[in-house]
Amino acid sequence: MNLPPDVHFDFAVLLTVLTILTGIGWAMDRFWLARRRRSRVDGAAAKLPWIIEFSHSFFPVILVVLLLRSFVAEPFRIPSGSMIPTLLVGDFILVNKFTYGLRDPVFHKEFVGGGRPQRGDIVVFRWPRDPSVDFIKRIVGLPGDTVAYRDKVLYINGQPQVQKPDGVYSASRLPGGTAHRMSETVGEVEHHIIVNPEEPSQDFEYTVPEGHYFALGDNRDGSFDSRGWGTVDERLLVGKAFFIWMNWDSQLGRPEFSRIGTLIR
Repeated sequence: MNLPPDVHFDFAVLLTVLTILTGIGWAMDRFWLARRRRSRVDGAAAKLPWIIEFSHSFFPVILVVLLLRSFVAEPFRIPSGSMIPTLLVGDFILVNKFTYGLRDPVFHKEFVGGGRPQRGDIVVFRWPRDPSVDFIKRIVGLPGDTVAYRDKVLYINGQPQVQKPDGVYSASRLPGGTAHRMSETVGEVEHHIIVNPEEPSQDFEYTVPEGHYFALGDNRDGSFDSRGWGTVDERLLVGKAFFIWMNWDSQLGRPEFSRIGTLIR
């Protein structure tokens, strides 16, 4: 069976299917089987089929998990270094699911309107080339903006976004082990980026179409982003990243406790 282009069998779809199936079992017990048990004249307890017992026990739990994950906050793990230094490999983050409107977990259709990304927001979205894959980047260009990158300085509508040197960033995963750490202001958001002076500047100029957003990684020379695959359609938005709730440092083999509880901006 071929699924519609926007539908992919993932954990959200599995949760939805389980919620429907266990909900049917719970309803059958609640409104039919339970009445039959109460009407038995001998008073003996009837043995329920295991699927009904399972549904009765787990339907409320599965329903709550589905609602929280789909409409409140969803957890993600950062798999790459494209958002260094803001987000590190091994960060576990929470994404606000209602900031940009509520979407159903299967067809991803918006049914309750919300806001739209602002310059500087860190956003999780479904990758335009393969919507079954989630990406996380920083939004720098809004619909109608002209975004340019020259000599590793970001320009929005002809205005350079202020950058200030802020030391050296060292990490074994970076080419050469170090990069320049910069403080950059995009819109009203001041954040840090890193640039590698040994890498050539990926200069470009692009006007963002209506209903789309231009996304860059904070690791400007180590990010596969809108410079490589184009803009993000607003229909692909998942939510706004806002909190690091856990970090697992694979090199140290333990959590990095200093990152736990960090607000993302």
